[in-house]
Amino acid sequence: MFEQRLAALRRSLAQSNLDALLVTYLPHVRYLTGFSGSNGHCFVGKRTEYLLTDNRYRDQVKEEVHGIRVVITKKSLSEAAAGLPVFSGSMRLGIESQYLSVAGLATLKKRLHRVTFVKTQSLVERVAAIKDKSEIDSIRRAVDISERVFRRIVEFVRPGMTELDVAAEIGYLHRKLGAEADAFEPIVASGRRGALPHARASSKKIRSGELVTLDFGCRVKGYNSDLTRTVAVGRPLARARKIYQVVQDAQRIAIEAARSGMAAKALDGVARSYIRKKGFGRYFSHSLGHGLGLQVHEAPRISSLSKDVLLDGNVVTIEPGIYIPEFGGIRIEDDIVVRNTHPEVLSRSPRELLIL
Repeated sequence: MFEQRLAALRRSLAQSNLDALLVTYLPHVRYLTGFSGSNGHCFVGKRTEYLLTDNRYRDQVKEEVHGIRVVITKKSLSEAAAGLPVFSGSMRLGIESQYLSVAGLATLKKRLHRVTFVKTQSLVERVAAIKDKSEIDSIRRAVDISERVFRRIVEFVRPGMTELDVAAEIGYLHRKLGAEADAFEPIVASGRRGALPHARASSKKIRSGELVTLDFGCRVKGYNSDLTRTVAVGRPLARARKIYQVVQDAQRIAIEAARSGMAAKALDGVARSYIRKKGFGRYFSHSLGHGLGLQVHEAPRISSLSKDVLLDGNVVTIEPGIYIPEFGGIRIEDDIVVRNTHPEVLSRSPRELLIL
């Protein structure tokens, strides 16, 4: 598994005219080595690779990392990387420019005078965007747990409860049902606060007749789920029902349209044009979706500005929404695997408006 990932990365390095890459972003380190600790760098060269970490993880790496040379150090990871024997001559070394600190780069440059440092972006992301079976299985398990949480939450929510009450219950149930952690801080937005796409749960009390947007996910073996449903607590207004149907239909046609080889921008346009045709275009204020894996938001990006192309094995969210100030918001989100023919929908929770 890790051998295949490293081989794919090496092909990308060759195409980029690089001799090696220093990986400093922890989700990427985990993807390439299996190491899940909180302090680690990974060096990937043409024929060798190293994992660098500190003494806290001496036993953990024995369980998680196999077939990769491990360096346990008391120094900073940049100092330890600079001391690797691979730097005996000149080299073009890629660095993850978004993640390597200024201090870390300064340490490397001070020690490695014959190395040419090349800023890179998305080298690991492009490899990691295509998920293998084991990765999809972990995401599927995370989705299953979140859907079980949803089934319990809709029985838990009632008028007079605060958004924070609901968010706390979501986090508790995720762990109770076997997740490592929440994928992100659960979003619970009721009534007018639903117009905030990423509203944090607050002390606001949920009232009868309000819509409540629930956006949450969990982590299994490092891989994340991301699910959103908007429910009604008590009888919703006719306007809310109408808007909900627009969002539901937009999501359905976008999921049906998703195919390998399709421009992500075009898929965003499928949902966006439908919502615009129904008169709510200016209220769809974010992208249609994003990649999902070791990170909650990763490649490919499904937006009107994206330059990504969907590929077989991408796991992405499809999450159209309408957000109207002083009224509220509606979002429906599911996780799918992009395939050459029909997409594989991982989440199965009902998409129809639930009235609690």
